[in-house]
Amino acid sequence: MRNLVFIAIALVLIALTAWVLLGNRDTVEPTFELSASERPIPDSPYWSEADRWVDVDGVTARVRIEGPSDAPVLVLIHGFSYSLESWEAWATDLAADYRVVRFDLPGHALTGPDPQARYSVDETVEFTRVLLDVLAIEQASLVGNSLGGLVAWRLAANYPDRVERLVLLAPGGFSINGVTEDPVPVPAAVAFFLTQGPEFGVAAASQALFGDPERMPEDLPGRVHSLMRQPGVGAALVERLEVFTLPDPRADLARVEAPALIVWGERDVMVPSAHAQEFAAHMPDARILTYADLGHVPHEEAPARTLVDVRAFLDAN
Repeated sequence: MRNLVFIAIALVLIALTAWVLLGNRDTVEPTFELSASERPIPDSPYWSEADRWVDVDGVTARVRIEGPSDAPVLVLIHGFSYSLESWEAWATDLAADYRVVRFDLPGHALTGPDPQARYSVDETVEFTRVLLDVLAIEQASLVGNSLGGLVAWRLAANYPDRVERLVLLAPGGFSINGVTEDPVPVPAAVAFFLTQGPEFGVAAASQALFGDPERMPEDLPGRVHSLMRQPGVGAALVERLEVFTLPDPRADLARVEAPALIVWGERDVMVPSAHAQEFAAHMPDARILTYADLGHVPHEEAPARTLVDVRAFLDAN
């Protein structure tokens, strides 16, 4: 999550320097004051027939819904700087038996900036809760990676009646890089990377997410870079980091009633896999599943293998 951008700087320092020397610093001002009914379908290869605009408390969010309308609902929440495409392999499989709902978080991808710049973790939890209300979803199982995992378990803590099960992949929660209840200033180099970094820099940073960089899909860097360069998104990602906090989660984790599966790759260099034990120690009903050879995004690195285990958890009575 937050570690990604710091590690990215070390990986792509030469790339960013070259970019500066080239003087390629074009930016586009965001214009996102349109409602869902007014906002046009974007000319984007990432928009699908299953996508729709949904008004969520002043945010016009891209939402994708697939699977049988009468099936149990799964809500998939992506990580920092990513998009709903992160779940493509899992969603394609799970939609055979579940109503799969995924969306771009505020300040991300095709959703774009929140006009009111509500990017704190608590505000993102509320955004997700309101989205469930707007979609008339009374209860769902939540699946989240990194930032998405942090949002998922905090929603479960605040609204236990709304969450049936939790699948948390390398979720945020415990302190990383000294981040606690107070935000950490965003270095200028990090802000530059998020707002203007070139695709080859994003590719280098993305490799750090995988236990084996060779398993990174070839199209992932182009997708991530393109969606990070949507109008206003880079600036919104910086704004999110400026208000990002990780207060002591132990008391809140104890309020999570839903059964939880904590999934971690032991080669995760973004969020330490040792945090899995911390989560399980403080949640009333949690089990741990680790993979020795995977990194921060197990669902993208080994979708078929991880799906077998996740389905077993989700399908259990």
